[in-house]
Amino acid sequence: MKPKKFYIYIMTNKSRRVLYIGVTGNLEQRIFQHKKHVFKGSFTDKYNCEYCIYYEEFRYVNDAIARETELKKWNRKKKEKLISALNPTWRELVNENGYIRNK
Repeated sequence: MKPKKFYIYIMTNKSRRVLYIGVTGNLEQRIFQHKKHVFKGSFTDKYNCEYCIYYEEFRYVNDAIARETELKKWNRKKKEKLISALNPTWRELVNENGYIRNK
């Protein structure tokens, strides 16, 4: 049996002005939900956060939740630095169809 994975992820909108940090056990499904605005009235729905620009993978859900809590306490500049270290152009890394590979 394949071990379960958990993720923290950062979403943004088209203008890259809003950052949303979340945690999930199914990254592709969760991105699909954000892109399709499944949860009407939610933060990501209100601010059109449809682009996953950062994620980290964890083996244990408690580790993912702890990391999400840590990142949410950071200021915007520190979050931007984290994103840019892995993804300098802030391109979309995951969409509703899965992980986007470099071309």
